[in-house]
Amino acid sequence: MGQTVSLSFFRFATPQARLWALTMMGAARFAMPKIPNLHFWKLCGSGTGEGFTPIPNTAVYAILCAWPDLDIARNRIENETLFLRYRQRAAENWSVFLSPTSVRGAWSGKTPFVAQNIDNDAPIAALTRATVKAGVLHRFWRQVPDISAVIGADPNVLFKIGIGEIPWLHQVTFSIWPDADAMAQFARKDGPHARAIKSVREGNWFREELYARFTVVGDDGTWGGASPLKRSEAA
Repeated sequence: MGQTVSLSFFRFATPQARLWALTMMGAARFAMPKIPNLHFWKLCGSGTGEGFTPIPNTAVYAILCAWPDLDIARNRIENETLFLRYRQRAAENWSVFLSPTSVRGAWSGKTPFVAQNIDNDAPIAALTRATVKAGVLHRFWRQVPDISAVIGADPNVLFKIGIGEIPWLHQVTFSIWPDADAMAQFARKDGPHARAIKSVREGNWFREELYARFTVVGDDGTWGGASPLKRSEAA
């Protein structure tokens, strides 16, 4: 198996732990480049509610990484000091491991993921990352909460969250679906999501954007007391 992308989520319960996590948005930037085999990384905060909102959630943070393969990804997240420190302070943590299947666009001027041909019945994940133009922030964030509500109400979605490097300007939406059909049905629906996509295209709202799809190849930890992938296994 080729490149593996990990997305690790950490939930912090106490004010002291949340303050530590906030400071690590800056401090961890010095430690991340020293981790062996790490090809690409991003430190992210999150939004409240269903996740796709402009109001920051001070309890939840995420680390996205790209590694050469799954074994290295699991080993680094389990044993590297930085990840150990996050887990020690977090009330709950969950890492999902992903194999890229399609990539379009750029993130910080780079194409960070390498698409691979994978054919199996595992759940799939969608990631959209965009740098929103400052002049359209109000219009963009006026539509996003409606999209969030629709995704949250979809019975097929296994997991969804909105994260970002810089609040309001740099946004990432991430969701996991049981299969491609379930994700495609949501994307084709006429509603807030379709209208927002139309507005983005017509208004040229994004300065930089990336769209990626993945096959889920594993996970560790829990979120909300269990692995979000368990819903797919129980279906």
